[in-house]
Amino acid sequence: MNSPIPDKTVVLTFDDAVKSHVAFVAPLLKKHGFGATFFVCNAWMDDTEHFMSWEDAAALHAMGFEIGNHSWTHAGFVTAQDAEKLRGELAQVEEALAAVGVPRPVSFGWPGNGFGPEPLAVLREKGYQFARRGMQPEQPYGEIRLGPLYDVTRHDPLLIPTSGDAYPEWTLEHFKKVVDRARDGRIAIVQFHGVPDIAHPWVHTPPEQFRKYVQYLADGGFHVIALREVGRYLPAAGEIDDPMARRRWPEK
Repeated sequence: MNSPIPDKTVVLTFDDAVKSHVAFVAPLLKKHGFGATFFVCNAWMDDTEHFMSWEDAAALHAMGFEIGNHSWTHAGFVTAQDAEKLRGELAQVEEALAAVGVPRPVSFGWPGNGFGPEPLAVLREKGYQFARRGMQPEQPYGEIRLGPLYDVTRHDPLLIPTSGDAYPEWTLEHFKKVVDRARDGRIAIVQFHGVPDIAHPWVHTPPEQFRKYVQYLADGGFHVIALREVGRYLPAAGEIDDPMARRRWPEK
């Protein structure tokens, strides 16, 4: 292993290129010196009131945050038939980011948290180093549960599990339960969408709640990083035999 993992290491991720990421989330995180990964896609960018532009993504990059690939259409990439489509959509996002001066992403966020062996192989072929899935299949989708922590010795870095998937009903107490488990070499991966998310209310996070989450991390001395930064903690050599790499979710 390259470096020991500090206790209280948390990765914050934000999906779907919601406008509030650049307007509210990023300035608040920057104030506390926190890192984060913003997974961008083109799916809803025509709605300029609620979603970012590619120039907004460039602004996040200029602030020091990681920009990850979330595909072009936010379709599911689960089956063998989806694999070739994923190859093309990765390239579309890479080209759009390059046009505004953002480097080629090294991280991918599985859209809808679905995954499968053939799309996974495309990520490897295209040189992606990290990818975040959801809490599934360990926990059911849409329920307020504690997801698995990320264990760098056990989980494939292209199938990093979500430890907590934020919903409108989350409380500060539940957030504490998610992140307080980050110890003994395990990392808490937290998945957010918009703060607020008017267009997708089922994954909306109220800004006043999010302020409490960030303040708890700051007061508690948490080590808050982007997904790409977990690379410093990966085992020095050898592939990880993660059974999830042979699974498909949702099962077809």
